[in-house]
Amino acid sequence: MKKLTLLLILPLVSVLISCNQSSQNENSSGPATGDVTSNAGGQEAVMDDESEKDVVKIAVGSKDHTTLVAALKQAEYVDDLSNAGPFTVFAPTNAAFDKLPKGTVEDLMKPENKDKLQNILEYHVAVGGYKMENLSDGQTINQVNLKNVTISIKDGKMLVNNSAHVLATIPASNGIVYVIDEVLLPPADK
Repeated sequence: MKKLTLLLILPLVSVLISCNQSSQNENSSGPATGDVTSNAGGQEAVMDDESEKDVVKIAVGSKDHTTLVAALKQAEYVDDLSNAGPFTVFAPTNAAFDKLPKGTVEDLMKPENKDKLQNILEYHVAVGGYKMENLSDGQTINQVNLKNVTISIKDGKMLVNNSAHVLATIPASNGIVYVIDEVLLPPADK
């Protein structure tokens, strides 16, 4: 009886050992072991040249949005906007930032003005994918900072808050980017 039990247990033990070795091999086939978090960076760190770009990668890849990208980094919003979304982003060009009074951008980029910068950037982002064909003249969209922008559509062209012209519409993997020619300034709290 002991021989029969031994004959039944030996195959079971060998299966368990081989499964354990297979699992260890799978775990070691990935990145080098050690400090795995040293390369972590959130969604923005994912390298993918084949899929549609997210809203941050679109901005980073544009020579016309370097000021916006610098502001997103200073406000620590790169990770947030790299996530799944969907987001609708109104992305002012460098020329739009240049229209602000002299010294405004530099002042907003100071660490002590981070809250102001975040509020302005949040006024450029809505949670949800608002495609132009689904928007109507006079429609309001609540932004991340809980203030509304108003959309105007005239002759097939879209404006935001009756001042920022939409220059281009770019679909993203996590939403949509509207390139605009003005920086949107949130209304003052009442």
